[in-house]
Amino acid sequence: MNRGTEKRRCPWCLGSEQYRRYHDEEWGVPVHDDRKLFEFLTLEGAQAGLSWSTILAKRENYRRAFARFDPARVARFGPRDAKRLMGDAGIVRNRLKIDSTISNARAFLAVRREFGTFDAYLWSFVNGLPLQSRRRSMKDVPARTDVSDAISKDLRRRGFRFVGSTIVYALMQAVGLVNDHLVNCYRHAQLASAKLPRR
Repeated sequence: MNRGTEKRRCPWCLGSEQYRRYHDEEWGVPVHDDRKLFEFLTLEGAQAGLSWSTILAKRENYRRAFARFDPARVARFGPRDAKRLMGDAGIVRNRLKIDSTISNARAFLAVRREFGTFDAYLWSFVNGLPLQSRRRSMKDVPARTDVSDAISKDLRRRGFRFVGSTIVYALMQAVGLVNDHLVNCYRHAQLASAKLPRR
């Protein structure tokens, strides 16, 4: 492919093929599957203080370690499971993050009992429709917004941990609550014009 026909992408994804695939295929695509939402909630929390590339490289290990992100199964994890996970070199061996994943699974199930799905709860903060941003450069992309502040505050009230506003905004970007692809990125227009999945 010659340079004239190369697709323009958000600059953050250009460091590796894994990053490009994630950017092209997943980042910003609206997610309405509860298990996938629990996966991203967990991975964004695990990233705190680390690079996203570190977490992406460990993603399959996380799926194996945390029961394919089935929140009902993770919610039943006990001290023996936490000890096992602390010995698992395939994930981030941080006791607070491991414990929070287990307690977050329990809080996740409580939200599902109240709202029917975690999907319904999370997307209610944006009235069910992705927010469409018009960022022209990476310096225009915020670390948090009023919406992420509101979600973070409510999640903490419900007992979730590792859900500060910056982590929540990264979650919003990842699961498509906001289309934060730069306007000159080919994915921005694709996602802005995409038909929304039935819920």
